[in-house]
Amino acid sequence: MFKAVRISILLFILLFVGLSAFLTQARSTDWNNSLWIKVYPINADGSREVEDYIGALKSSDFEGIETFLKRETERYKRNINRPVRIELGSEISEQPPELDKEPDAMSVILWSLRMRWWASSTTDAQDRIDPDVRIFVRYHKPDFAVVLENSVGLQKGMVGIVNGYASRRYRGTNNVIIAHEFLHTLGATDKYSAYDGQPIGPDGLGEPDRQPLYPQRFAEIMGGRIAVAEDDAISPKSLKYAVIGSLTASEINLAE
Repeated sequence: MFKAVRISILLFILLFVGLSAFLTQARSTDWNNSLWIKVYPINADGSREVEDYIGALKSSDFEGIETFLKRETERYKRNINRPVRIELGSEISEQPPELDKEPDAMSVILWSLRMRWWASSTTDAQDRIDPDVRIFVRYHKPDFAVVLENSVGLQKGMVGIVNGYASRRYRGTNNVIIAHEFLHTLGATDKYSAYDGQPIGPDGLGEPDRQPLYPQRFAEIMGGRIAVAEDDAISPKSLKYAVIGSLTASEINLAE
């Protein structure tokens, strides 16, 4: 009897968590209300240079993301004045959980659960009200000898981890990555080759109907880069050179 009660309680908890996640996801992509994104900076390498950069950050440094999403929602005929509202949180001293170097399905699931727990617990002290989406930006010194780790956005838990450079010069490209991972939390999928990072046409191209097709002038945000040739692409310097393509818009319920 005790075992049956315990299993019933666990099933109820799982049902409640699943229903809560479903309702949160549905609300986040109905485009009726502004979504609250909170950005939490992290000093990824522990350097004084990065610490100084984080200390000088302002919410206005992320306005390009708000402008981009307002422009694109208007392009898809969504009548919402401010699709997202970005707030800058306090610096986080803990590093996020690391994914195994050679992950399998089970390790990815466990890592995802740890990540969601970490994201919630590490921000409890500063968040009296939970934001809709949490984005943790791990800033590194702008050293070209450093290869940044991949960023990630989780739809379940609506959490993003972004790796960027601590330099005003890279503010625009950092915002491109933040916007990309934010859209992952809403259900958008990558549209580039995992092998070489080349955008996959037509859905990964900013202008799939352009003639001639190359060079493209814009990046599709989930394609990640501007395809200048069939086998060559460059990173956009800012979100002024990025768009939300039709497939991505459909995935996040932006296209009616």
